[in-house]
Amino acid sequence: MRIIRASDCRTTAWKNGGGSTTEIAVGPSGASLDHFDWRVSMARVASDGPFSEFAGIDRTLAVVTGGGLLLSIGDAAPITLDQDSDPISFAGDMPTSARLAAGAITDLNVMTRRGRFAHRLFRVREPHHCEFGDSDMALAVACSGTLELTFLKDSVTLTAGDAAVLSCAGDAAILIAPKPPADCYVVLLRECRSQAG
Repeated sequence: MRIIRASDCRTTAWKNGGGSTTEIAVGPSGASLDHFDWRVSMARVASDGPFSEFAGIDRTLAVVTGGGLLLSIGDAAPITLDQDSDPISFAGDMPTSARLAAGAITDLNVMTRRGRFAHRLFRVREPHHCEFGDSDMALAVACSGTLELTFLKDSVTLTAGDAAVLSCAGDAAILIAPKPPADCYVVLLRECRSQAG
């Protein structure tokens, strides 16, 4: 298990002035936006506008604070996304734009490079044993409040903006327990391996 504290994460302002992004974790470590296999970040969106396009990237987005947004993906009808909505997945190379419903929001964003990694993002509001299934690793992200991670006889507390990287080999018995009304999300990451034959 590797703990990532919010205070250690780097925040970068957008060139268009419409918000900022805080990178939580990326693989390989230190990879740039052009070369990552997977990336987990939070963004503060302060104005309406188009999303950056990422060729060959699959994305999933969840609103974690604020009044929500109206998301337009390609030619599909706009989708309303707020704190109670399930995360939404879409192709990073699909033209996408957002309109804020009631002021700035913060979202959690997961991106994986198609053909190298796949991901799943889901919310945890009750105690949950981390089950990896066919995934190789997981990240537990405390979006608000306090989150307790318990493994064997040890425990660690995460607060808003902190995260933990969990490996399938050693951390399968970890209990993820948000303290209500805390909000937590879990990201499952699976490496895409070529099939023989």
